Amino acid sequence: MPSQSECAVLAGGCFWCLDAVYRQVRGVRDVVSGYMGGSLPDPDYDAVCTGRSGHAEVVQIEFDPEVISYRDLLEVFFVIHDPTQLNRQGNDVGSQYRSAIFWRSDVQRVCAEQVLAELEQGEVFAVPIVTELTPATTFYAAEAYHQDYFRHHPGQGYCAFVVSPKLDKFRAKFAHLLKQET
Repeated sequence: MPSQSECAVLAGGCFWCLDAVYRQVRGVRDVVSGYMGGSLPDPDYDAVCTGRSGHAEVVQIEFDPEVISYRDLLEVFFVIHDPTQLNRQGNDVGSQYRSAIFWRSDVQRVCAEQVLAELEQGEVFAVPIVTELTPATTFYAAEAYHQDYFRHHPGQGYCAFVVSPKLDKFRAKFAHLLKQET
């Protein structure tokens, strides 16, 4: 009998980066790129890209908590993006690229608060963390062409110069969390 699934929703810049990394994490059953946190019903990529819909580009991660913990997912999150950049990640600028954790339960909220406090107390980053911690709202799946984008377009410029280095960083730091090759 399969174990229960949980769902995490994270925003850390372009969803292509997070999607590519979390697809390689053991215990992750599914990753869906999408939008959350805005006021526009049924947003599409064009609306989100304006920065006026209020949505962030997010990944919704379905995971097996008996294999990978929510805390582990957050630890990966804080390594593969810069949580100190307000409304941006590198050259991706706008509130749609903000750093955010959209918690789905009090357990997730408390865990995220603990991880954030530990990072701040440990002075892991030279400047303050600006990651939002907010309750999850309606999740809107992104268009089909955004799903598993890196696997379908590894040679595309953004993938080669932005996504690939994040994947390399993840693999180097979290080799113990990689899915086994099948």
